[in-house]
Amino acid sequence: MRRSRFTETQIVAILAEADAGMPATEVCRKHGISGNTFYNWKKKYGGMGVPEVRRLKELEIENSRLKRMYSDLSLENDALKELITKKL
Repeated sequence: MRRSRFTETQIVAILAEADAGMPATEVCRKHGISGNTFYNWKKKYGGMGVPEVRRLKELEIENSRLKRMYSDLSLENDALKELITKKL
């Protein structure tokens, strides 16, 4: 997945500019982003502050780690089940 050139803190600041009354097209032009990017950010980070965004990022990292753990355990469980059925 491609990394953004903006940090979450910068994204929140850009969205705050738009909330302060600057038109969305002007914000997009000023920061060199597309309208689609702006509205995707607004959908994901709208109404959040910097602490909430950091917590969201931490939760996403933890969730991906737990998904990897589950998939590893699931594969190991399937292999053990197959081994037991072959022995019988």
